[in-house]
Amino acid sequence: RFLTSAQTTRDDGKKSRDFQQVHCGATPTEEMNGAGNLMDFLDEPFPDVGTYEDFHTIDWLREKSRDTDRHRKITSKSKESIWELIKSLLDAWSGWVVMLLIGLLSGTLAGVIDLAVDWMTDLKEGVCLSAFWYSHEQCCWTSNETTFDDRDKCPQWQKWAELMTGHTEGAGVYVLNYFLYILWALLFSFLAVSLVRVFAPYACGSGIPEIKTILSGFIIRGYLGKWTLLIKTVTLVLAVSSGLSLGKEGPLVHVACCCGNLFCSLFSKYSKNEGKRREVLSAAAAAGVSVAFGAPIGGVLFSLEEVSYYFPLKTLWRSFFAALVAAFTLRSINPFGNSRLVLFYVEYHTPWYMAELVPFILLGVFGGLWGTLFIRANIAWCRRRKTTQLGKYPVLEVIAVTGITAVLAYPNPYTRRSTSELISELFNDCGSLESSQLCDYINNPNMSRPVDDIPDRPAGPGVYNALWQLALALIFKIVITIFTFGMKIPSGLFIPSMMAYHHHDWIIFKNWCRPGADCVTPGLYAMVGAAACLGGVTRMTVSLVVIMFELTGGLEYIVPLMAAAVTSKWVADAFGKEGIYESHIQLNGYPYLDVRDEFTHRTLATDVMRPRRNDPPLAVLTQDTTTVEDVETLIKDTDYNGFPVVVSRESERLIGFVQRRDLTLAIKNARQKQDGVVSSSVVYFTEDAPQLPASNPQPLKLRRILNLSPFTVTDHTPMETVVDIFRKLGLRQCLVTRSGRLLGIITKKDVLRHMAQMMNQDPESIMFN
Repeated sequence: RFLTSAQTTRDDGKKSRDFQQVHCGATPTEEMNGAGNLMDFLDEPFPDVGTYEDFHTIDWLREKSRDTDRHRKITSKSKESIWELIKSLLDAWSGWVVMLLIGLLSGTLAGVIDLAVDWMTDLKEGVCLSAFWYSHEQCCWTSNETTFDDRDKCPQWQKWAELMTGHTEGAGVYVLNYFLYILWALLFSFLAVSLVRVFAPYACGSGIPEIKTILSGFIIRGYLGKWTLLIKTVTLVLAVSSGLSLGKEGPLVHVACCCGNLFCSLFSKYSKNEGKRREVLSAAAAAGVSVAFGAPIGGVLFSLEEVSYYFPLKTLWRSFFAALVAAFTLRSINPFGNSRLVLFYVEYHTPWYMAELVPFILLGVFGGLWGTLFIRANIAWCRRRKTTQLGKYPVLEVIAVTGITAVLAYPNPYTRRSTSELISELFNDCGSLESSQLCDYINNPNMSRPVDDIPDRPAGPGVYNALWQLALALIFKIVITIFTFGMKIPSGLFIPSMMAYHHHDWIIFKNWCRPGADCVTPGLYAMVGAAACLGGVTRMTVSLVVIMFELTGGLEYIVPLMAAAVTSKWVADAFGKEGIYESHIQLNGYPYLDVRDEFTHRTLATDVMRPRRNDPPLAVLTQDTTTVEDVETLIKDTDYNGFPVVVSRESERLIGFVQRRDLTLAIKNARQKQDGVVSSSVVYFTEDAPQLPASNPQPLKLRRILNLSPFTVTDHTPMETVVDIFRKLGLRQCLVTRSGRLLGIITKKDVLRHMAQMMNQDPESIMFN
């Protein structure tokens, strides 16, 4: 019953209340005499009826109803001819085609980003003379002069100081390399923040808080547009390459959702229905996590657990397919040259011991405490950025943080390298092929067994040196990430990783460490610590565990991961229920109704509905006495999104509800197409218009845009029930009645304001800011 056309997307990101001009081709109309030939012009579709304005919430029930009507129409037509049958089959397959395209494009973009980040990160330190587009590792792969002991050194790769001065050692060489490292980092970050500010302001941040809000039904035009996709992809490479303490996992979800929105515009099934579009975006989010972590199943669970608001079974299957295609595409590109989807893929085969559950749980406690500290500190800093002069200078802020990061990161080899390389080194177990300082164990020449078969060798000076460097790296990353996350550049969350190393002599280990057998797997502790910290920050549980075991390829470590993830969530929840994404949603004032929030207050619908006591009466339309001028005046004088339609102002008996945008477009289109419609024309919402004298102006019948079944509750309905209805049905508004008589209206923002008030928060913070 609601006719729509493809929505146009605006990349400017500015709130606009101007209605788009409707262009309709002129069609011949019959001469209309009186009400007998009253033309209901909505029999013919025209653009933008049934669509939504920027920064408004969609009506899930209406979108579902429209899709059902569309599907019923296609099914009935498919029996008429072979061509209509083919069209119905194409419509049925369009969902899978969109998933295929999303998987292919997001996997390709992820591969390009990985390759570009690898090259540009190494570019800060030196250049490959044989081919400047090679990274350090690729340059030395192609060299015939590389030895096993000096695998990172080859004549083709030269550091900048060596290239300029011809010397490889000395204080001057170190200082020059240090200076050029900082210069490259500043250049990359300046380019990133400048591109974001000039071309796509929505390309900053991780994007997950906004995607959660969009998937809950909010409209943010341009957030998933073509410019945002292009700029986010380019600036993500620059931001990660600059050495800032951020990751590319969150932004890759945003990139994948931009791909999903792009392909939605190719199919009217999705471009004309905001509810169906959000099913595609949920699947795209799964594809984004699939390529970010190399975890297709974890991606599907992440979409289900963390970002999606409405996730039917059909979306589960399609998410799985999109994640599969994305992972396959990335594996085909093979950006890391290890036939894996991520740089830090590891495989452990050493069993863990029951007594190790204690340190695993302690890691979970640390992760929960770290998550709480990070969220509170980061939100405090972001709030200060929004409310002080600091927010007016985003470029200066990015340059300053990058400069501080580069100056402090270069001296420490564990902070100088990229995040992925650091995690890879910490996750990997020591073996005979490892050249890391963490594997500097003293060899006893009197032992007859192979070197890599001796688990109880004493630690050498390299291990102790690496440990204090890692401790400094941990403190540095904890502090700098608080100031980095939320800046005006693409930024995901860095996963703080920890590690452990062998100490058989400690009394707590003697019970389960057998002579000649591996006792503790340091990489496993790093992995569990990383999971605990990420769980504490995001409050993920199931999807996090699955992502981590997909990374390791071992099912035997599920129990340690589960213990750490659950403990970190319990500890973090003790200090506050919101994760980092929910906290940023609250900070920005997005109208997001979280399904996990509990409402336990004993209030009624009449306490929340508008109009309140001493407020002006509710703005309504009557079914057969309102003129076009009355409607236009009401629209001009108010900013409500819709108006209830009643029998008369005296009876206040409810007939239905009409959307403001539909009403505006309908009147504008009627003035263009329908002769005789003037300001004094009466607007009818009834089935049949009465007979009118010939001298009367031409009436306007708008019953087709009237929702005859708006959701209603009585004034004594508990707010606990109302909140549940808004959550589970995705309502935009509901009307409050008593014995069929209209009393007031409750919108989604009214519900959010009331919930904030009940929690002693500022109710006026619930708005798009």
